[in-house]
Amino acid sequence: MISQFFLLSQRGDNIVFRDYRGEVPKGSAEIFFRKNVDGVNYFHVKVVGLLFVATTRANVSPSLVLELLQRIARVIKDYVGVLNEDSIRKNFVLVYELLDEVIDFGFVQTTSTELLKSYIFNEPIVLESARLSSIGPTGLFMQGTKRMPGTAVTKSVVANEPGGRKREEIFVDIIEKISVTFSSSGYILTSEIDGTIQMKSYLSGNPEIRLALNEDLGIGRGGGSGYDHRSSFGSGAVVLDDCNFHESVRLDNFEVDKTLTLVPPDGEFPVMNYRMTQEFKPPFRINALIEEAGAHKVKYLQIAKKSGTYNPYRWVRYVTLANSYVARI
Repeated sequence: MISQFFLLSQRGDNIVFRDYRGEVPKGSAEIFFRKNVDGVNYFHVKVVGLLFVATTRANVSPSLVLELLQRIARVIKDYVGVLNEDSIRKNFVLVYELLDEVIDFGFVQTTSTELLKSYIFNEPIVLESARLSSIGPTGLFMQGTKRMPGTAVTKSVVANEPGGRKREEIFVDIIEKISVTFSSSGYILTSEIDGTIQMKSYLSGNPEIRLALNEDLGIGRGGGSGYDHRSSFGSGAVVLDDCNFHESVRLDNFEVDKTLTLVPPDGEFPVMNYRMTQEFKPPFRINALIEEAGAHKVKYLQIAKKSGTYNPYRWVRYVTLANSYVARI
């Protein structure tokens, strides 16, 4: 049961605020940045620099509320096209209409983009696609270049095409988060990949889609010592530790030919999430150069730029950094 929902900018400005039950003080958005008081529980997720926040006095499952906030962010993105402060402000009437349909008197009704189409009547104001400039540590790997995002990134699933025609399109992106621990000499100590196969459909009707994966794909690694997973799946196989699929995915032929069958819902959704800890060669390497200023002080930490080139990885569009460097001395 949700008491309030509000959307904050990086500066803490209140962009969107909806009070469903009137039982939490109106100034809770400002309190959120400092502390939790008077039995009010605060939940938040950060999506592309925006804070999606919910409050409640009830004893609810934290994971449920966090999943709800993620889905609200996804629904808003499906309707307005691009998720940023400017787009939210220009479409605030549409955003409030979405919030009133998603949550009624604090109780969640639906987070399905397809079902919401029957109840949402405001048309989105689609912004012009902005170029992605290389800012901060991202320029480390982008080499100062600029990239134009694909149309699936900024395109609304409900906005009409110019001329009234609808293009039959479907977009599939593979997004992988690589976590690597390097030793002081540059050798890899641990490595892990968390990946998502993301799909965004603009197809009319309810067509059936088949998505084929590697036929030598293996899922699950043996536990005991002395078990070699490569001997089971083959030396060149891609072995995933574990994975999960979207509720619309059918796995009838997955064990036979590694194909996924689904009727894609409207909007953006993850077809498959997976994790892999098998040894791999990362597309970059980081060497940390540390200059000591004293016995217990470090003057600065310099991160060396990537080595090699991305030319062998033709399927990689661009690489960004998560701004999460950790140095242990």
